[in-house]
Amino acid sequence: MASKVVYRNRWMTVREDRIVRPDRSEGIYGFLEKPDFAVVVPAERGGFHLVEEYRYPIGARTWSFPQGSFPDRRAVDPERLGRAELAEETGLHAATMTVLGFLHGAHGTSDQGFTVFLATGLTPGEPAREPEEQDMVHRFVPRAEFCRMVRAGVITDSSTLAAYGLLLMHEQG
Repeated sequence: MASKVVYRNRWMTVREDRIVRPDRSEGIYGFLEKPDFAVVVPAERGGFHLVEEYRYPIGARTWSFPQGSFPDRRAVDPERLGRAELAEETGLHAATMTVLGFLHGAHGTSDQGFTVFLATGLTPGEPAREPEEQDMVHRFVPRAEFCRMVRAGVITDSSTLAAYGLLLMHEQG
């Protein structure tokens, strides 16, 4: 099996592999290599802290839970990453970070996965956003409003919705 890098930048690698299928026919499988990321559900007072920013690939602003990875495809401790993303995007610091689970968002096209954390015992601070996050907005929304935003198509981020699903399962025990 041959593998070649088609494109690479500090955030991702696009790879193309020559494969042999179960029926012995040959083909090419292209996929994206990206570092795992963290999604943080900052919860308090019956709601969540969300961030909104412009997402270039879909050409729209969208709301989500704070999330991200470090540049240069660095692998790091997931909790350290989650705490860093929470503080960077919202300024919040969590007394407790509870792991809710690990998921793959697009396992047919990427090796990237994400760890979901529930952040509680929140203390406010100043965000320290990256240049790409200059237009980011942060706000608290009650849980009922979060659900309305999902139903209305205002929140469309699959990792945010998956994180919410893991939170619901966590709450059920």
